Amino acid sequence: MTHHARAPTVVIEPPREDGDPVRRRDLLTGAAGLAAAGALGLPGTARAAQAADPASGLADLLHGHTPTGARPVPLAALRTATGRARALFQAARYEQLAADLPDLIATATATRDDAEARERPGADALLADAYIVASAFTVKLHDDQLAWTAADRAAQAAASSGDTLTVADAQRGLAIVMRRTGHPDRAHALLIDAADAIAPGRAATPEQVSMYGTLLQTAAYTAAVDGNRQEASELIAAAQAAAAMLGRDANHRHTAFGPTNVALFQVSIAQVLGDSGIAIEHAKTVNPAAIPTAERRGRFWIDVARAWHQWGKPDACYRALLAAERAAPAEVRFRPPVGSMARDLLRADRRGAMPGLRAFAERVGVAT
Repeated sequence: MTHHARAPTVVIEPPREDGDPVRRRDLLTGAAGLAAAGALGLPGTARAAQAADPASGLADLLHGHTPTGARPVPLAALRTATGRARALFQAARYEQLAADLPDLIATATATRDDAEARERPGADALLADAYIVASAFTVKLHDDQLAWTAADRAAQAAASSGDTLTVADAQRGLAIVMRRTGHPDRAHALLIDAADAIAPGRAATPEQVSMYGTLLQTAAYTAAVDGNRQEASELIAAAQAAAAMLGRDANHRHTAFGPTNVALFQVSIAQVLGDSGIAIEHAKTVNPAAIPTAERRGRFWIDVARAWHQWGKPDACYRALLAAERAAPAEVRFRPPVGSMARDLLRADRRGAMPGLRAFAERVGVAT
């Protein structure tokens, strides 16, 4: 594949994490009770218990306590439901997603178990989709044990489905958990193998190109976290080439992949490598309005804030955090670096030069 440099988009001035999963569950509690029963169009089974702890239903299910009353539904209904769960994640509507995931997974499992032979692969693929969303969500909660369980089940269901792109997506989720739990080499190898398995040729579909590029940019970030600057550079260049092949920003297979998303990963990679100035230069080439999903917009602004913070620019850091909150309020409540930056900003703002900082810190769970 030929590598192509991406032309900059609109120039703007932008105004491995540890954490406690219980704290992030607590932050969800107030809003989760507002999620409407049956929001995914499936039978409700476990919502009452989630009012106290919105992640409890998912944790119970992943630990083997299947909700009672789950029953199979037609594949078309299940496909619609998994698509809605993906949309909730990408919209950063985590409170409702937390309430709905246990019913979705229980129903997907019942549907797969009841499926006739000709429908079984499709049911397996949809069950894998449900677990992929659950793994991504529990990563947000910083609950690596739950994330590993969900990712492993996603990989098993995907393998049973025989759908190559579902397999690739599930392997990406598993690699993310591997990276987070101290296995970057295994994560890198899994991502590269998965990308090689779906390397696009002349007749590649947009879905294939998008998944391939997503695997490459995730591998690039994994290499950066492991301190491998050269490998990160080569892999993100390959992801740029895939984005050029795709030709535009899109959201095929719920990847949000395209030239803009590659630029977001360039910001993340530079920041994690300690290159704050380079991270900001990459950020200035991004038009936030072109970022396809709220979840990615929130992540972008948090990475920009981390770069400014790393560079010792508190005012710019605070402006970026406020932009992140406007883009995706739940993102700033979930990610531990936000709380850490807020605490540092409180210490630095001795003259009260950052209006609203204390209120912001309280919104993200930092005591003032």
